[in-house]
Parts: sequence; structure tokens; C-alpha cells
Amino acid sequence: SNWTWDPVAQQYYWHRFFHHQPDLNYDSELVQQEIFKIIDYWCDMGVDGFRLDAVPYLYEREETNGENLPETHAFLKKLRRHIDERYPETCFLAEANMWPEDSASYFGDGDECHMNYHFPVMPRMFMALQREDRYPITDIFDQTPAIPENCQWAIFLRNHDELTLEMVTDEERDYMYKVYAKDPKAKINLGIRHRLAPLMDNDRRRIELMNSLLFSLPGTPVIYYGDEIGMGDNFYLGDRDGVRTPMQWSPDRNAGFSDTNPQKLYLPVILDPQYHYETVNVETQRANTSSLFWFMKRMINMRKKYKAFSRGDMKFISVDNPKILAFTRSYDDESLLIVVNLSKYSQPAEIDIKEFNGFIPSEAFSKNSFPAIKDGSPYFFTMSPYSYHWFVLRKPVTQVSSEIKYARIEADNWDALFTGNAVEELQNTILPEYIYRMPWFASKDKTIYSTTIAEHTSLPVADAEVEILLIEVAFETGLPEYYHLPVAFIKKEEETMLAAPVSTAVIAQLTLGKKDGFLVDALYSTSFQESLFRFLANGKRFMSGGEVVFTSEAGLLEQYKTAPHFTTRVFATSEMHTAITYDNQFLLKVYRKVDKGVHPDVEITRYLSSTDAYVLKYTGTIEWQLQDSVFILALLEKQEENHGNGHQYMLERLSNYMERILARNRPVIAAYPKKGTLTKPVAFEELEFELKEFVGGNAAETARLAGKRLAEVHKALAANMDKEFLPEEFSLHYQRSLFSGMSSVVREMGQVIEKNIDRLPPEITEDVKALGNKKQQLLTTLRRVYNKKFDVLKIRIHGNFGLSHILLTGRDIVLHDFGGNPLKPYSERRLKRSPLRDVSAMIRSFYYVAYEEFLSSSQVQQGEQNSLLSFADFWVHYMSSFFMRAYLDEINGSGFVPEDEADFEVLIQTYLLENALHWFNYEVVHRPHRAVIPLRIIQTIIE
Repeated sequence: SNWTWDPVAQQYYWHRFFHHQPDLNYDSELVQQEIFKIIDYWCDMGVDGFRLDAVPYLYEREETNGENLPETHAFLKKLRRHIDERYPETCFLAEANMWPEDSASYFGDGDECHMNYHFPVMPRMFMALQREDRYPITDIFDQTPAIPENCQWAIFLRNHDELTLEMVTDEERDYMYKVYAKDPKAKINLGIRHRLAPLMDNDRRRIELMNSLLFSLPGTPVIYYGDEIGMGDNFYLGDRDGVRTPMQWSPDRNAGFSDTNPQKLYLPVILDPQYHYETVNVETQRANTSSLFWFMKRMINMRKKYKAFSRGDMKFISVDNPKILAFTRSYDDESLLIVVNLSKYSQPAEIDIKEFNGFIPSEAFSKNSFPAIKDGSPYFFTMSPYSYHWFVLRKPVTQVSSEIKYARIEADNWDALFTGNAVEELQNTILPEYIYRMPWFASKDKTIYSTTIAEHTSLPVADAEVEILLIEVAFETGLPEYYHLPVAFIKKEEETMLAAPVSTAVIAQLTLGKKDGFLVDALYSTSFQESLFRFLANGKRFMSGGEVVFTSEAGLLEQYKTAPHFTTRVFATSEMHTAITYDNQFLLKVYRKVDKGVHPDVEITRYLSSTDAYVLKYTGTIEWQLQDSVFILALLEKQEENHGNGHQYMLERLSNYMERILARNRPVIAAYPKKGTLTKPVAFEELEFELKEFVGGNAAETARLAGKRLAEVHKALAANMDKEFLPEEFSLHYQRSLFSGMSSVVREMGQVIEKNIDRLPPEITEDVKALGNKKQQLLTTLRRVYNKKFDVLKIRIHGNFGLSHILLTGRDIVLHDFGGNPLKPYSERRLKRSPLRDVSAMIRSFYYVAYEEFLSSSQVQQGEQNSLLSFADFWVHYMSSFFMRAYLDEINGSGFVPEDEADFEVLIQTYLLENALHWFNYEVVHRPHRAVIPLRIIQTIIE
């Protein structure tokens, strides 16, 4: 019992203890008594509390991962009783890095841990600031359950480990890495090893804003040493040591931490010029009352002053401006209003606080009184960039014009257009207007703040001036985007030679010296189109602004020599790309929205072209190499002779199907549509003859081929053992993150319905209102995705699959466009996911094509279409069934779809429901007349 309580001796003692008594475990009375002795020793020394490290894994049990076992909770209750009886002022702080509902279980019924770190809140504060959107914060608190009255969350901005990103979705983690880990060396485990100041780019306003959130949100603030003075880090030290460097007390030797030889320090002090210990230290900041040190002291004192911060409830206030976070904290007769501007720009905020009618807001720090809240009307604030207001509530004693106007710009010559005043006008006036009205501009719901020509380079096109522009588009909120725009000068008389309407091709009127003409999108110039193919065939490289590299597969040059003058045609521009065909033999997809790194369309198409998958074959690429970055500008594919895509083809088959409906005895066929399940799909051959004839064999065969070819693509992708393709197993942690992302869509649905219910067609209004009341049912359905671990794999997938992404060759079908969701960055599109996402996307595509035909058919009188929608559902049911049967037969035993029928049903319904909810939210806002389609999918699943 005469123990020496230093760490080495402790470790040695426990090693001997269990070595000589190997059958003992924590359930042993002897072991528990020894643990109680240790607790008593430290409490007698005056320790105020214990941090229970990784508490969910306290116990181990065979055939489990040891997480959240009942034994752990039982032991914690014993430990808590011991503490409460002997040392009632001592606190247990749990480190349970889990989702809120799991983490909250360590409070027990108020009889386990007193406090618990709220891990999911921390990354979402950073996410909200970077996105300039309050939603990540409001969403995670919506997911946080109520806790016992005698318990408390501990919230923090940083701790002694990395900025952990375990409790976020894959997409959110990808986003956080992109914006906060600019140097890849800053990443570690599933997090970022930075202190607060480097994470905030040492921006004092942002640091103060984050601390204002820390001190005003529910929970006890935890401050990591050094953050109160803005210390830096050194992630080059390895592991987590970069955020564990000596505290910087003074500008003296070793930052005042120690007077030893600097070489003897366990870790070196910070020498980074921006965070050097001679500048950033306690002594210096204590002498300056405007320093961060004094700001933190004032913040702490203010928080202590009001019990509403530590004990009060919190109610978020809806504000139309998503950049504004507003909430109240109330306790007894104390009410506080917190308003935060998450944007780097000034913002207006109209806040509905009519429940405090007549109250006078008093600014907490200055005690200045603001006008009283009155008349139940919204209270207006003008918020400066990254600002916040803490108010004590005391009782009383812009759109772009749709009209196209071509601006005029002048320059002495072509090169002068990209320098001086000309480029300023181009960037500030002309390009924003042109980009905004183009169909390939994907972010029309955002306000363009600025456009900048980040880089430009010329290409030697015969008889033409051509420049490739890399345009950085910045927004009032969110990350900037890059767009690729080749521009050319054409004379006025050459306007008729453009391969597109003037409204699409012409950017501005341009005068070069004495020549009048137009600045145009060069892709609509036939000479430029021919030049691109010639450069590809010859493998050209051009060095000017960076290096533009044209690469192609062997044999393209010989093919070009036999037909040096191709007939070109520009396809309709989409959010994905602008397509140019060459004699219907080759398809050049010129990407408009580009990003640094590997384009997933090029990456997957190149790989699949080396397999037996039915896809358009990779032939070449155009890359722009700029310093350490590479931008993929275009992909050349071998074109397959085809007669249209699957969507067009199915519309034609549906028109025939409609004729068969109208030609039959309506009461007889009214019995056809029956509720069914997609989990027991049938093949077309198994149907009765009459039903075969009614459904249609051609459409059925196309659905079957789509299922088979998609399965072959998925098998090929799963077979690639390269790091970027290597399949990954599902885990409960991943499945829980899936639910988090899906539940956010459900919450968004409620807000969308509330704001837009009056815009919806009358015939679906009641159904939509009913759906708005079923949020809990939807969450219950989606929650099944993490009720158990699914033994399936994540792989690279198509990511944007549907009928429009298959081409009918007459003999078969081919799949194309593997770029994923064009609204997402490349890194997110390259994440591995369940292939059932592609399957559910195709089922949703069947719904869309069917409803499109039925709701717009010229064969039916106006108003009669809705009465036939049950036949649309009937057709979708069977097409989905044929598609699914072929898919499942082909992938049997692959490992990425559950073999258990119940598990398969859960996953396919979950992904289909998630897909439908995304589209429902989009349609309600942008195309209310089409909201009925995803609405019917949702109803089918939850009913």
C-alpha cells in the first residue's frame, strides 16, 4: 500500500497486478476496490475531477468491438456512487467521441458522469464559419437529446489532440480538409493538427467570433492552453506534438517555460515568425488591454455574470438570412439574445422576437440600450463582418437582369485585352454577367461577389486569336469555383459562322485597334473545334501561362490523317460540360466548371475503358498544368453510334403505353396497378402474356440491359485494387454518419414546405402538408441504416446515374458521364459509396420519365392526366423490377449489396428515400409543378 504515484510506478504496479493475477478483470471486487483506492488517493490530494479517457471502451467482450457495453455503464454507476458518498464536489468528465445520442448515454440518469465533451459541436462551429451558414450549428443541436438536470456538456474549440472529424459525414470531412488543412501534413488520423489561431488564419475577428460562440452556446467552455493568447503550432513535429509545444509565458529564454538548455526541451518552442514566442506570449499581452488575452478575460467575466449562459435553455430564432445565427438563452427571469454574423461581409438581419414585445435590448458589454422591441414586427440589425452581439433583454420601466445587353470593350490589340483597364472591365462587368446566364454555371442560387482571371494562356489557332481563361468566381458565401472559358475574337461579318445562337456565344462587343467584332466563346468557332482535335491527334504541348498538354491514345493520329477535316457539331451545354462531336466518331467533352486534381469522369472512364464494361471508351484528355496544380479541361471519347439516350427512348415507349391504356376497357385495366415491393423483383419473361403486352417488351428490355450493364460497371470498379478505387467496408460509425446527413435533408424538407407551401399546385398541397407532419416517421425509417452493421462494401460509383446517362446503340446500351454530381467538388465526387445509390437514382429516373409523359401527354384531355397517374406508378414498378432483377442477378456474391433480403430492403429504401427527399426539396423551391414526382416516391416508401 506504500505506492509511489508517479506515472512510471503506476504503470509498473498495474502490470505486476494483472500479470500475477491474469484472471482478474474490472468486474472483480478486488480490482474495483483497488481502483477506488486510487480515486481516493487523488481526491484526498485535492483533485477536483477526472477525465475519463475513451470511456466507451472501458470494457472488452469477445465478439464485440467493446463499445458502449452495459458493463461499462454499470461500473460507472458504482464509481459515481463512491464519489458522491465520499467526495461530492468531485467531477467526472467523459470523453465519449460519439454522436450526441450515444454520448448522452454516459450521463446515465444523472448517476454516471457529471460532464461529457460534445464532440460533434466543435467541427460544426468551424464549418458554419467557413460556409457562412448557421445550419451546421442548428442542425447538430437539433440532434442533441435532453440531458439530466444535474449534468452538463463540455464544449470546446480545440483540445490537446487534433481537430477531430470523426463525428461528421464523409462529405463534411472532405470539406473541412479542403478549407482548414491547406497543407496535407496538417492532417492526422481523422482530423487536423492545428491550434485555433492557425485555423483562423490568425484573423482576430474570426478568433473572437469563435470564442463568442464557445461562451454563449449551451455547455461549459473548455479552453486549450495557448488559445487565449493566439499561440501557433508546428505540425512538422509529427503525431500531435505540434499542438503540445511549451506554453509561451514571456519573450525570455524558452518562452519562459523553462530555463534549461533549449536542446533539453521535450518539444521546441514556436519559432514561426507569425506566432514567435517573443511576440505572442502572456507577459506582452497582459500589458496590452486590447490584446486577445484581455478579450478572453472579459468574455469569461461576462459569461460568469449571467446564469442563463450556464443553466439556461436555448431557442434558435429563424432568420431569413442564413448567414445570421440568432438564439435566446433564458433562465428564470433572465433572457439573453445572441446574434452572430458568420459572414466576412456586413449583413442585414430581421429577427422575429415578438415574444419579447416591449423589452429593451441592452448590449451586454457596453450596457448601451437599443430601441425597444414593439408592435410584434421583426427587429432589424445591421451586422458588421464577423460580428456578434450579446443583448440582455430587459423588461420595459440583388438579381441579374434577364435582358441581354452586350457591353462594349476596347483594347489596342489582343494581348492588351488581358492587361490594364481592359481586364478590369472584363473581370468586374462583362464576365460576371455572361457566366451567370450560361446553363453551365452551376451556382445560380448564389450571389457572385467577384470574378478574377486567375490564369490565361494562348493557343495557336489558324487565323484566330484564342485565349484560354481560368476564371475564379467568388461568392458572398461559400468556397470559390473555377470555370474554364476559351475566348476568341471574330469580326462582325463572321457572326453567322458561329455554331450557336448569338445569345450563347457572344460575350461582349469588342474593338481591337480599328477592327470591330465580338468577344465570343471559342468553343462555338469551327476553326477552334478542329484545332482541338488536331492538337489531340498530334499530342501537342503549349507553354505560356503554365503548360497545356494534349494527350491521346495510340492510333488517333493515323485516324486523323485519313480524315483531317471532320464535320463538327456542338451539343446542348449542360452543367457537366459542352460536347463537340467529330463526324459522330468522337465526342469531346469540354468541362466548364473545373477543379484542381483528377476529374472523376476522366479517372473512371480511363479505367473502365481497359475492362469489358459497356462504356464510351477513353481516347484522350486536355490538361492545363499550372505550377503544382493540374486542371482537366476536356475528355475525348470514342463515340458509339446511337439513336438517343434512355430518357428520350423511354418517353417514346411511354407514349405507346399511353395508347394501350386509352385503347383498353378502363374498368378492366384499373385493377392492374397494385402495391408491390422492389425487394422481390421479377423478370419480364415471368409475366403473363397479357401483362407483357400491356407493359411493353422494348421498354422492359432496355430496363433489363440498364440493370445488367450497371452491375458490370460496379463489378469492374470494385475489382480495381488501386488506392483510389480499393473497396472499403461499411462500419457502424460510417452508417451513423449517413443517417446524420440524411436527417439534415429531412429537417430541410420541413423548412422548405413551411416557406413554399403557397406556391405548390392545389392538388398536392394537402399531401405535402401531411408529409411535413411525418418528419419523425421519416427519421425513424432512415434510422434503420445504422441499427446494425451491414456486411457490404463501399466502392467508386457513377454518382449521377439515370436514363439520360445511357445511350442506345440498337444492339445494346452504353453508359457514360462518370463525373458525379456537377455541383460538388471533385474530392467529394471521388468518395466511395454504396452502389445502391446508383440503383436508387435509376429508379427515381424511371419515376421522372413516367410522370413527365403522363402529365404532359397530348393524348389525354387537360385535367384527366392526374386520374391516370396510378398507371405511371404501375409502369415504374415493373420497369424498376426488371432493372433490379437484372442488376441483382449480375452482381450476385459481389460483396457490395447485402445478401440478406431484409438488409437489402433497408438499404435500397433508405437510399431511394434520401434521393427522393433531395429532389423534393429542390422541386418545391425551383419547380413546384414537378414536386409531385418525388412526393409520390416518398409516399410509396413510408406507406
